[in-house]
Amino acid sequence: MKTSVESRTNLDRKLSQRFIALDPGGYFLIYLDRQAELICAKHFTNTINEKGLAIDPDTGKPIPTRGKAQRPHAALFEGRTAKELCIKIFEEPATCLVTKFDHAAYLGREFQRAEFCLDTGEDYIQD
Repeated sequence: MKTSVESRTNLDRKLSQRFIALDPGGYFLIYLDRQAELICAKHFTNTINEKGLAIDPDTGKPIPTRGKAQRPHAALFEGRTAKELCIKIFEEPATCLVTKFDHAAYLGREFQRAEFCLDTGEDYIQD
């Protein structure tokens, strides 16, 4: 039986609400640079406290999940395609910044969506 686009979209929305433990290796903010035709990913460091919250290693305070936290990024990765960006993040560094498989899978999915939006002109909003 085929699954409709609507039911797949609903399933994805539901799955996006599940709990995922944060990656102690840090997190990425993904955006498009349309002028340069690039997918960009800023990497930010964090530590995870006993409650599972991401903590700013410089201040020791929880990193807000809403609004704009004014923190410097530790690294910036740019690629013309999702594959190029994944290679730069996962294969080129001597030590990978991503320490959890579910985080790596999430990033791959997000980079694919970002590439699609770059190609089609649709707005990209990170999930």
